[in-house]
Amino acid sequence: MADVDLKTALFADPHCREHLAGRSHPERPERYDSVIHGLEKASLRDRLLPLKERSASDEELLLCHTQAYLDIARHDVRAGYHQLTTGDTDITPNSWDIALRAAGGVLNAVDAVVTGKARNAFCAVRPPGHHATPNRGMGFCLVNNIAIGARYAQRKHGLQRVLIVDWDVHHGNGTQDIYYSDPTVFFFSTHQWPLYPGTGRADETGAGPAKGTKMNFPFPAGSGRKEILGAVENSLMPAADRFKPDLVMISAGFDSRVDDLLGSFTLTDRDFTDLTARVMEIAARHAGGRLVSVLEGGYNLSGLASAAAAHVEALTRH
Repeated sequence: MADVDLKTALFADPHCREHLAGRSHPERPERYDSVIHGLEKASLRDRLLPLKERSASDEELLLCHTQAYLDIARHDVRAGYHQLTTGDTDITPNSWDIALRAAGGVLNAVDAVVTGKARNAFCAVRPPGHHATPNRGMGFCLVNNIAIGARYAQRKHGLQRVLIVDWDVHHGNGTQDIYYSDPTVFFFSTHQWPLYPGTGRADETGAGPAKGTKMNFPFPAGSGRKEILGAVENSLMPAADRFKPDLVMISAGFDSRVDDLLGSFTLTDRDFTDLTARVMEIAARHAGGRLVSVLEGGYNLSGLASAAAAHVEALTRH
């Protein structure tokens, strides 16, 4: 068990705000500003352990992506394309370098938490990552930050089992694809149905030896605390007791909050506090409290600021 005085760590690289600068887009630079301002308004920023910046290497990206995809994405960005040729991800000339910094920050957060330098961590990264598959960037995502972090924790630190909890309003199809046949990574998702990207049916539970380690809860528009917190308490927590993760990670999408621009869920800041507390219970019970949270969606700027602050404030309650 980590020392009780350990802090919550924060990865916040100002370079992350530069992706899509000058472009009219829901996944805009002001999202980064809103998260940071939300933390500062809640008097949280100074209580957090700052993490250093670094870029993920190709070797680390290859933990979850194909070389062919990395070559295509790097080419598309540096050639000045406005969108990846693999899908619907808008890009600007600096997007590849920023995506590498986002992924690298998540890896630094994994290092800090697994080695006991921090109790848990929140990564205020953009571009987001959970739609990126092994061979395709899509849905605002270039590389899958959280999936790379999970595999990195296993390969570098020797952890056996990782739980990924995704409460973004959109299904994390990329994360699921990467680990669909892997029984060492449990993927749990609540998401609005039908909604982009159209995946995440309840019968998508994993393949081969991973059968039962993927758990999807597609809910209709208007769903909120009852459905999402209920799925965590009634389904995820018992499943986690069986799985016994060594590390817990959260794809923290705050587009599942009420009044988001792209989703129609009704979660409140209090709900994010309670969701965070439940996931922390899992981490405390099985993983020595080790938890790394990674920002995904959230497009109402004021809602993103307050929800992220509620989430991080809950993380600091060790």
